[in-house]
Amino acid sequence: MKPIFNSILFLIVSVVFSGCTGNKTTDQKTTSTEDSTGIKQEKENLLAGEVEAICYSGFRSGQHPDRGEGAVNPSYEEVLEDLHILAECGFKLIRVYDSGENTEMVLRVIRENNLDMKVLLGIWLRAELSNHETCEWLTEPIPEETLQHNKILNQQEIEQGIQLANTFHDVVVAVNVGNEALVDWNDHKVDTDTIISYVKYVKRGIAQPVTVADNYKWWDDHGKSLSEVVDFISVHTYPVWEEKDIDEGLSYTIQNIKEVRKTIPDVPIVITEAGWATTASEFGERASEENQLRYYNELMNWARRANITVFFFEAFDEDWKGDPGNPSGAEKHWGLFKVDRNPKKAAIKLLKDN
Repeated sequence: MKPIFNSILFLIVSVVFSGCTGNKTTDQKTTSTEDSTGIKQEKENLLAGEVEAICYSGFRSGQHPDRGEGAVNPSYEEVLEDLHILAECGFKLIRVYDSGENTEMVLRVIRENNLDMKVLLGIWLRAELSNHETCEWLTEPIPEETLQHNKILNQQEIEQGIQLANTFHDVVVAVNVGNEALVDWNDHKVDTDTIISYVKYVKRGIAQPVTVADNYKWWDDHGKSLSEVVDFISVHTYPVWEEKDIDEGLSYTIQNIKEVRKTIPDVPIVITEAGWATTASEFGERASEENQLRYYNELMNWARRANITVFFFEAFDEDWKGDPGNPSGAEKHWGLFKVDRNPKKAAIKLLKDN
């Protein structure tokens, strides 16, 4: 643990002497003069009272979730190190994506070490529909036998999520059912009515608020019925994936949220994913540490004015993701920290400010 913290401290000192000074709310030039008309929320709609939150997945090099042959999970000590790093950045709210054994360990680490940190717990849903006609990386239909087995696994995951939310009621502040399981372009699609039934089931089993996380466009086009059963809407927005450059980043995110708010005016909104990759063969020069730093600061400054919780995607690079033959693929490079836990420019600034 200590070598990483030592390198972080060295980098912070380097930043101070290189002239990157100022606090996190004022030093970055903003490109947007837009106010929050129509989308500003009351402060009580902030999740756990926080604006700045972070998506956390702790898989390091050589580690990965279960891809059919079992998971290789981080150790207790590695998770504790990660959470200390995030706490040093000022984060008190994290998002995790499933209710498996690795997530249970994250919750135990927080409780057993008295960390000042809360969790948006995930319930991961596997495919119940074959989305091979619209998901570009599904080259053939998912076998019906697999889909039926996934329904059983999803029910087990739901029960595990309920159990974790109740067991760690002092840590878990809300539960998310499904992650991008409704959009047409993903490989783990679940029917809207099914997810509505899952949400209702989870709400009967826990005291915390329940939500569903998906792309802003899905919420705008199809989300009305689901919005009537969730406690808040969880929105994903990625300007860089939609070919926007950094000068358009914040304004495009605001536009996304305004579209959702116009369609669904009365349900609180949380941004559960927004980020900027630092390396990406798909994005060229638009991907950089400088652009990530700028997008982070502009986004959080705006979110503070709008009283919207934002989970920035993500804490650490994950090299298990994406095409193993393309080390520069975007999926591997969204972290504020590199996979070896050395900080990028946005993380260096957060560490210095806190």
